[in-house]
Amino acid sequence: MHFGARLACISCGQHYGSDEIIYFCRRCGDLLEVRLEGLDGADSDKLRREWSGRKFTLWRYRELIPLGQNSIVSLNEGGTPLYRVDRLARWVGVKRLYVKFEGANPTGSFKDRGMSVGVSKAVELGKKAVICASTGNTSSSMSAYAAAAGLKAIVLVPSGKIAIGKLFQTILYGAYTIALREGFDKALDTVLTLHDSKDIYILNSVNAWRIEGQKTLAFELFEQMNHEEEYVVSIPVGNCGNIAAAWKGYTELVNLGILDKPPRLFGIQAEGASPFADMIIHGRNTLEPLKQPSTIASAIRIGKPVNWKKALRAVRESEGFAAKVSDNAIVEAQRAIAALEGIGVEPASAASIAGVRKLVNEGKLDKDAVAVCVATGTALKDPNPELVQGLPLIEVDLQKENIVNIIRRVIG
Repeated sequence: MHFGARLACISCGQHYGSDEIIYFCRRCGDLLEVRLEGLDGADSDKLRREWSGRKFTLWRYRELIPLGQNSIVSLNEGGTPLYRVDRLARWVGVKRLYVKFEGANPTGSFKDRGMSVGVSKAVELGKKAVICASTGNTSSSMSAYAAAAGLKAIVLVPSGKIAIGKLFQTILYGAYTIALREGFDKALDTVLTLHDSKDIYILNSVNAWRIEGQKTLAFELFEQMNHEEEYVVSIPVGNCGNIAAAWKGYTELVNLGILDKPPRLFGIQAEGASPFADMIIHGRNTLEPLKQPSTIASAIRIGKPVNWKKALRAVRESEGFAAKVSDNAIVEAQRAIAALEGIGVEPASAASIAGVRKLVNEGKLDKDAVAVCVATGTALKDPNPELVQGLPLIEVDLQKENIVNIIRRVIG
């Protein structure tokens, strides 16, 4: 079963061929998205049977990712675990809570979904190199997939504002890495000046094919939740691509007739980097960029998210909402999920958990709700010394009685 595809502007609807190398609409300048054709007439039962017989990875859903099979670049991304976390649920204050742990992807973050598809498209188009601006996860992921494809990788990162774990990965995978003092938004603006390049393919989330990989998160959650319809999904928001992608995935399941009612989506930002959340909370229709975003959660430290229009549609059409949480709340949630459930996530991931807790405490989410928190990356992505400040570290002389006494006190 195969579906046709075309690129379409999200504002004016102008269409382009699926193999055109284009990132913005030539008519109005807005973002594009990949639109699949013929979903409403598909044999959805047959499609689901075919999916069920395949390995649980991103490419399980290859019919909904319109790329040639010979160009696929994969490191077995996707198929990440969904944990039921009952102790954390009590801490958060909801009836039932799940964590979708995207840190189990090959480079440790959800970005691998989009990069598998984006780099595959670069191969299909015959590109020699790929480029991105990044706060960390995008660069490490793109670098890995470029290496797997035999392509050159060029990365622009904000100087001094990228977690050391992510920077290490990026350099290790062989990317030519440039640090800009001006920050992420300026780095992205610089990358976008190369939109007419014949050799270089831009793989920031302005690239519609990135979203095609990230939307598979919704397909997996649909299957893992046993087709349960009454749940909400909390997603950390930086550049707004992941929440937009999730909604695209759920919408395609509805169009296929597989899903009747998609979940509500909640976008969570840090207080110091919350232009999207502020727009939602105050009921505005346009985003006001933030010049100097600041948060301990480096992965979502973005002041001018390019996918905000797609994300706005995702929140409003799903009847969801947004919240912003303090850095203290993020660190507290990061420690709670680790100490209560044994799951280590980076600060940006913990924002999704802190956000649900805040929405419950404010009465904006019912305590009887079933919630899924998307944990976008592993804790090893961001080994920041600030994150462990205040945690107990016991130092003693190496004497047996000291150690024994301490152990007795710990176990009671």
